[in-house]
Amino acid sequence: MAEVKLAEPGLDALSSPRSRIGGTALLIGTVALVAGLITLRTLTADMALGPALKALWSPDRNDIAQLVLHESVLPRIVTAWLAGAALALSGTVLQQVLRNPLASSSTLGISAGAQLALALASLFAPGLFSQGREAVALSGSALAVFAVFALGRAKGFAPLGLLLAGLVVELYCGAIQTLLVVLHQERLFGLFIWGAGSLAMNDWTAPAYLAPRLATAAILMASMVRPLAVLDLDDANARSLGLSLGRIRFLAVAVAVALGGFVVAGVGVIGFVGFAAPILVRLTGTRTLRDRLVAASLLGGAMLWLTDSIVLAATPIVQLPTGALAALVGVPMLLWLLPRLRGVGSLHHPDRAASVRIARPWRMVLVGAVSLGLLAGIALTLGRDTAGWHWSVGDGLEEVLPWRLPRIAASLAAGAMLAIAGTLLQRLTGNPLASPEVLGISSGAALGLVAVTVILGTPDRMALLGAGSLGALATLAAILRLGRRPDTVPEQMLLAGIGLTTGFAALLTILMISGDPSVVMLLGWAAGSTARVTPEDAVAALAILVLGAACLPAMTRWLDLLPLGDQTGRSLGLDLRRSRLAILAMAAILTTAATLVAGPLSFVGLVAPQVARLSGLTRAAPQLAGAAIIGALIMVTADFVGRMAFFPYQLPAGLVATLVGGPFLMWLLGRR
Repeated sequence: MAEVKLAEPGLDALSSPRSRIGGTALLIGTVALVAGLITLRTLTADMALGPALKALWSPDRNDIAQLVLHESVLPRIVTAWLAGAALALSGTVLQQVLRNPLASSSTLGISAGAQLALALASLFAPGLFSQGREAVALSGSALAVFAVFALGRAKGFAPLGLLLAGLVVELYCGAIQTLLVVLHQERLFGLFIWGAGSLAMNDWTAPAYLAPRLATAAILMASMVRPLAVLDLDDANARSLGLSLGRIRFLAVAVAVALGGFVVAGVGVIGFVGFAAPILVRLTGTRTLRDRLVAASLLGGAMLWLTDSIVLAATPIVQLPTGALAALVGVPMLLWLLPRLRGVGSLHHPDRAASVRIARPWRMVLVGAVSLGLLAGIALTLGRDTAGWHWSVGDGLEEVLPWRLPRIAASLAAGAMLAIAGTLLQRLTGNPLASPEVLGISSGAALGLVAVTVILGTPDRMALLGAGSLGALATLAAILRLGRRPDTVPEQMLLAGIGLTTGFAALLTILMISGDPSVVMLLGWAAGSTARVTPEDAVAALAILVLGAACLPAMTRWLDLLPLGDQTGRSLGLDLRRSRLAILAMAAILTTAATLVAGPLSFVGLVAPQVARLSGLTRAAPQLAGAAIIGALIMVTADFVGRMAFFPYQLPAGLVATLVGGPFLMWLLGRR
């Protein structure tokens, strides 16, 4: 099995010693041949081979089928080659400059930043499009890269640290865009679909846009091949050869970012082609930078052509965006590559000075419980209407009680359950960045919920809970199996989880574009909307919370001992297998129940345990109780803000919590 390695200090060890020099050419040829055969099958579906081939170059203007081939199918093929080559070239340059085998425009937030900038400009500054989408997209890409590098600087620009920062920025940009779609669905839903990377077109505008830009970038890269190749050496040796490291890195990254922005402006977000093609080129034997730049560009174009040919062949059955399908294919590859990273070292350095134990932790927990009661009372009685703010008491309270109480109760239960699940995972893994959302467990639960919804149409509550729990437990087992490898560092587990979240977002996009009404309704749920919570839903969520809390006292001893290590736990009589299985099952059930209410992404499971720990609640029992209260406080506040901030419009509570939790996660990543 070929292994992906990070050499010291370069990336020469990335290729397998058993790979052959001709392997790259064989791979490119095979991918292109398969794509060509599928495309040929599509071309001859409605006409004979001869007229179909003739229509590609000189169509009969009186034949609609031939015009479609010439004005739609052929530009689509050319665009796939250009966009795939641009992304692969960008990824190759980023991997060389950053010495990072997984760097690309999709994993560093470049594409997400460009897409968010286009959405914001569409809503608030459409005049910026007077000169086209290019300037807007490039500005968004540049800001996203600046944020990623600012977060990665605290980790010394270590490879996994940069990737983790990039994927977090990508998730956060996606959350903001989802908020915009929820608020302006009529105006942005088309942009949302286009942003998924659709290559459907009716003329040659996109190829004419991409071709000169790709050519210019290729010329610039050709002029920088020799200084970029020197970056395989360490910084000291590179400087001894007279190379200005700062200047060459800045120029190369600028060209790579521009290529990513060009593709987003031209066709939307295309996921994971930019990191997959350069890695496959290395794995198949291409060594020198010059050869890799050429081969990766060809392979990237062929890969995107193959993906789009599958999309085109499936069009009569189902509408698929090419970019989202590419992301679905890329996520398994990311998960396959992560265990093969070597030599990166752990990037996690816990700040033990911040975990100061307080003398009376339960007094703080009691204060938190009282605060939660007061907040719930305010959220229940304070509101606004067309006349302004007012308190609802007496008869007024009876009128709003059926509407507000279920939402407040469900939000409280969801926040507490996510916080408990996050505390369980952080203590089990010894990783303060672990949470149901960051590890992808919420996305696994959401995937189970989506699957049972698509299959059954209108599943009952028990079916949803069972399917979601299975999805969460399977995801959790896969993540922890990766974490049990002796050479795995915590950031690899986080990257795997965020990769799963990205894959779920791509799948949700594909399902939404299908037009199924039951699936389109999932957009509000995925954003964490509590608007449709019924009293029965609230009672069920509270019941699961109470049952889960009742089981926690039996686990507190395990949770205090597990962070001490396996050997210490065994010496103290701890049954590691049984205790871990029980903790995992509890985390999966609580995550699923909370995901049903708050959606798959809120970051409450990350924020609440950290706030509890930084407040001095370091023992298992006080931290669980304190985190549950803090999580409930966050979600009740998010629901209240979502209901009242833009009245009469409502924001999903899970999305509001995400907008608060995302910067907190970035702050944790940026800490030294």
